[in-house]
Amino acid sequence: MGLEERRRTIREQRLLLIEQLEALYMSAFERLGQQEMGEGAVARLTQLLLRSREAAITPLQEEIEAPVITTPADAAQPPSAEQST
Repeated sequence: MGLEERRRTIREQRLLLIEQLEALYMSAFERLGQQEMGEGAVARLTQLLLRSREAAITPLQEEIEAPVITTPADAAQPPSAEQST
């Protein structure tokens, strides 16, 4: 598997994980809306869910959006002992 193919696969897996997390959180929010716990309890739980969602999804999105830093093949190799003298 080439480098570009690996990057594409990793990106696709991150996107899939984000979709699954979004569905999970949406389901949790819908369940909260159906419960009769009082506004204060629902508000606290909603705030916790929002913080949890942000902590789970943001790093995945940032990694997807981060630029790929590459180096030329010859720059990746350390200089030989002959070149350093």
